[in-house]
Amino acid sequence: RGYIETLLGLPWDKASRDNQDLARAREILEEDHYGLSKVKERILEFLAVRTLTKKGESPILCLAGPPGTGKTSIARSVARALNKKYVRICLGGVRDEAEIRGHRRTYIGAMPGRIAAGLHQAKVKNPLMLLDEIDKVSADYKGDTSSALLEVLDSEQNNKFADHYVELPIDLSEVLFIATANDIQNIPRPLLDRMEVIEISSYTENEKFHIAKEHLVPKQKKANGLKEAQLVIEDEALMEVISGYTREAGVRSLERQIGRICRKSARKILEEQVKEVVVTKENLEEFLGKERYEFQPANEKPEIGIVRGLAWTAVDTLQIEVNVMPGKGEFLLTGQLGDVMKESAQAGISFIRSVAEQYKIPKEFFEKHDIHIHIPEGAVPKDGPSAGITMATAMVSAITKVPVKADVAMTGEITLRGRVLPIGGLKEKLLAAKKAGIHMVLVPEKNEPDVRELDAEITDGLQIEFVGSMEQVLKLAL
Repeated sequence: RGYIETLLGLPWDKASRDNQDLARAREILEEDHYGLSKVKERILEFLAVRTLTKKGESPILCLAGPPGTGKTSIARSVARALNKKYVRICLGGVRDEAEIRGHRRTYIGAMPGRIAAGLHQAKVKNPLMLLDEIDKVSADYKGDTSSALLEVLDSEQNNKFADHYVELPIDLSEVLFIATANDIQNIPRPLLDRMEVIEISSYTENEKFHIAKEHLVPKQKKANGLKEAQLVIEDEALMEVISGYTREAGVRSLERQIGRICRKSARKILEEQVKEVVVTKENLEEFLGKERYEFQPANEKPEIGIVRGLAWTAVDTLQIEVNVMPGKGEFLLTGQLGDVMKESAQAGISFIRSVAEQYKIPKEFFEKHDIHIHIPEGAVPKDGPSAGITMATAMVSAITKVPVKADVAMTGEITLRGRVLPIGGLKEKLLAAKKAGIHMVLVPEKNEPDVRELDAEITDGLQIEFVGSMEQVLKLAL
């Protein structure tokens, strides 16, 4: 009886009508989310194609990005914009493939898989199905769950999806699948190949400010029972919360801090019988305590052996320090560095030794001196090749006693011959440089297309120099 009820409950031919009004869809997307232009564009393209062809293939999108950047909530607003039913399937920690494909009916307590159950719940054959946390699917001895997802997410095969319980082919070709993931590295290649990845990177301070003002503050006021007029948070105070109390790619901890302000205000309104609470930059400390984070501004004056590197956090830059002392030619690295970073430093020193004559470094210098590289904040693990040119510049500066310009920061991988190779995470790195008040940023030549894609908001006020070799880097930095 359970089987028959499942069969009758599945939407074999029921479909909801999609919204065909592009302008209305755009309005809804803009209303629910600030920024995220690539995602919105892709959804509107899908809608336009759908409207022209009457039945296009539904794309399978994968939104990838750090936690708290709004991946799950954008899926909900896409469903609202397209007028589709919304089904969320959380795949975090699912490790039995029967969860996807269903159990065979010969077993006691057999039931359909989550995909068939999702269709049953939506009651239409063209819902928007959100596969949340697709990178957290795990495998065990019973089988590999991510391989079971291959058929679901392949537009060539999923019109006859075989669920072991239902035993009739189910048509998934009209379902709009949106997957979310924090780290694409953890998704098996064949599965990743079937999805169209849209990167959602971290937000700029300006974007965070708009998100807080338009979405988070009203939401938290409502959640904490405050009327619109009872609490006023001034713009300057909001900017201070963003820069001094949170340090993240998304906006989750920003929302928590706004929640704290709302709770303290609610208590004030009841205890002290005040009509309205005004939060300014001056009295913010009463609500949130002392500032949590300070960022290092650019150095005041040029120094020898200290260079600014850019790390893959949208908030901080790395100081790289090099000291040269009399010794036996040892080479020390400290600051909790990963293997890749250590190798970058080795490549840098080999390059410098090969061009020692050019920079008037005496032949026996390396035998009679020790070189020590340290990257402060020793408790924070650091890795990756993108500090290569920074470490090399700091070493040349320390060896030749030529100071490095104070307002220069740089990023790029170095090779043995002194070529500069491209790196990732450029948006975050430039944001960090801007925040530290740096004027000139040296970026690998091959990253020029990435810089072109960035909004003017990020690159304004920064002089971005493209470099292809260490010679250029040293000319600009020393």
